[in-house]
Amino acid sequence: MRFDKKNLLIGLVAVAVVGGGIWAWQRFAGSGALPEGLIQANGRIEGDHTTVASKLAGRIAALKVREGDAVQAGQILAQLEDTQLAAKQQQADAAVATIAAQLQAARAQLAIARREVPLAEASADAVLAKARAAEAQAAKDARRFDELAERGTVEPRRAEQMRLAHTAAQADLRQAEQSLSAAHLGHDKVKARENDVAALEAGLRQAEAAAKEVASLVDDLSLRAPTGGVILTRLREAGEMVAAGTPIFDLVDLDKLYLKVYVPEKQIGQLHLGLPAQVYTDAFPDKAFPATTRYIASQAEFTPKEVQTPDERVKLTYAVKLYFDANPEHRLTPGVPADAVIRWRDSVPWQAPRW
Repeated sequence: MRFDKKNLLIGLVAVAVVGGGIWAWQRFAGSGALPEGLIQANGRIEGDHTTVASKLAGRIAALKVREGDAVQAGQILAQLEDTQLAAKQQQADAAVATIAAQLQAARAQLAIARREVPLAEASADAVLAKARAAEAQAAKDARRFDELAERGTVEPRRAEQMRLAHTAAQADLRQAEQSLSAAHLGHDKVKARENDVAALEAGLRQAEAAAKEVASLVDDLSLRAPTGGVILTRLREAGEMVAAGTPIFDLVDLDKLYLKVYVPEKQIGQLHLGLPAQVYTDAFPDKAFPATTRYIASQAEFTPKEVQTPDERVKLTYAVKLYFDANPEHRLTPGVPADAVIRWRDSVPWQAPRW
């Protein structure tokens, strides 16, 4: 058999090319792929931003925090000047104090009237009863002495005295009846004082509402953090005039961070909400931060330039948000790039991302 060196050389070259291709695929492509059931992606850590704005127009008197400062919910971040509102608050508080004092006096008078009326009625009833008895006795005496005078038993002058006494008793009776009627009128006086108290109570409520409104405006001059987090941006400086609704701070909650990644179109069908994920950062390369898939975009978009994919030919990707289960010691901060592995098959063990 004739040995053909040319054919042998061609065969060796072919074997080398095929073997090199297989090695290159294993080295560069194969090493970047994760097992079926895991999807790797990358992006930047973001957070839900909160804009802290002024409810009122005014001049910024003081700014109490800077970019990067950690704040607690309710913490005062800035203060607007309050000269005019402070004067209005003093006036409103003074009005409340004045009406409250008047109301206290009116209530005291009402309490006295409520005690006096029953006592006056009881006293008038007793006087009336006594006057009725005296009038009845005087009438009886006058008739008896008139009969005796007619029979000549007593002098006519004595009978006249009895008639005069009866007339006086009748006058006393009428006076007692009028006193009882006057005592009954005490209920009308009580009612009038009750109306005075009710009017003052209404006036006090109105004054308190006005004072509360002014106090609310004064409180609005203090800009407070609606939630805990970190100041990302301070948009204004002390001394500036701001209109109502002007943003002054951009705040992000470090306990509600997420990693926004982009998953290729051919892999998005494997994902659904609630899938677990692990996130890795350059600052903590050996630590995986647990996260959960909370958002999957409904429409694809072109891959952002800063996002890396295993297959650079991929053009369309879907935005996916992986919310961190926790942010221990607030190690994670917005803007930091990170890699993630999403597991859609529970039986596959976790692996770090490979790029």
